[in-house]
Amino acid sequence: MSTTDRLAQLSEAGVSIWLDDLSRERLDSGNLAGLIREKHVVGVTTNPTIFANALAKGDAYDAQVRELAARGADLDGTVRELTTTDVRNAADLFRDVYNATNGVDGRVSIEVDPRLANDTAKTVAEAKDLWKTVDRPNVLIKIPATEAGLPAITATLAEGISVNVTLIFSVERYEAVINAFFAGLEQAKANGHDVKGIHSVASFFVSRVDSEIDKRLEKIGTEEAKALRGQAAIANALLAYAAFEKLFTSDRWSVLAAEGANAQRPLWASTGVKDPSYSDTRYVDQLVVRDIVNTMPEKTLDAVADHAEIDGDKVTGKGAAAQEVFDKLASVGIDIPDVFRVLEEEGVEKFEKSWQELLDTVTGQLAKAKG
Repeated sequence: MSTTDRLAQLSEAGVSIWLDDLSRERLDSGNLAGLIREKHVVGVTTNPTIFANALAKGDAYDAQVRELAARGADLDGTVRELTTTDVRNAADLFRDVYNATNGVDGRVSIEVDPRLANDTAKTVAEAKDLWKTVDRPNVLIKIPATEAGLPAITATLAEGISVNVTLIFSVERYEAVINAFFAGLEQAKANGHDVKGIHSVASFFVSRVDSEIDKRLEKIGTEEAKALRGQAAIANALLAYAAFEKLFTSDRWSVLAAEGANAQRPLWASTGVKDPSYSDTRYVDQLVVRDIVNTMPEKTLDAVADHAEIDGDKVTGKGAAAQEVFDKLASVGIDIPDVFRVLEEEGVEKFEKSWQELLDTVTGQLAKAKG
């Protein structure tokens, strides 16, 4: 089977293939355009780590940095210009996909400053500013699903702004995200916005769950515990999808759907496999179900194209079996709530660290540009 066939199969199975990466080099070289044209990529996600890596490599940003330095731009303003320029240009590149899918795909995500993850008001202000700065209908503003992020999600949607909710690890928090989404659409309607034009995805992180729980299982060390390695992440995603099905068949959703509202699609994030003993396509081909998004790094995209086994819906109706996995994990001594607390805290910390690396890189570039 050819590369195109496997990715076409995945797309035909109802999975929207998004690339978890963006850089000026990808845009300028035609690489991203080629992925759209040849590999069924219909969207892009970014995060602070992706931008930190992009700006640290090569000289693709040097000309714009020199221009901004000459204009006297400060550090934060320079970072904002560099990142939103990439997102705006990518959004333009995906505009045909956006139009062809009635706004469902062709989406490009940009995240609020991760240092604001625990500040509701500042997150909302940043989200509104990013929406205005990028100024493209197919952008999604990424807001983390922290406790402070939940009301920010509602308030941002209430302004008619499309949102990608990120850093979701637990099903409990995911249900809170969906309820925040419902509240945001209800408020948007009350504010006079047409809910038909508002889109959202909920980014449920996958591989990091296995990484954290596998580490704990190895520490427990019993045969019963070690036999559960590699089961948690997919089971967690299956439980998330069961929650999605439950809440998006509720009376509350029916009222919004009757107004033409778009469901908040689940998005499988963190789909690059960390453990080399596992199949490098497991978080893609084992999580196929219609009307979801899978955002993957290019390495995973290439692996899927080369050897994934796309064999229909692997998700629907699997909630009970997935719950059994978590019951077993608890029985061998895994503190599930603590796992998700640690993952969320580490997720925010990692993005804060990447943001600081981004700021340090741009500081050096500005200094160089100013001579």
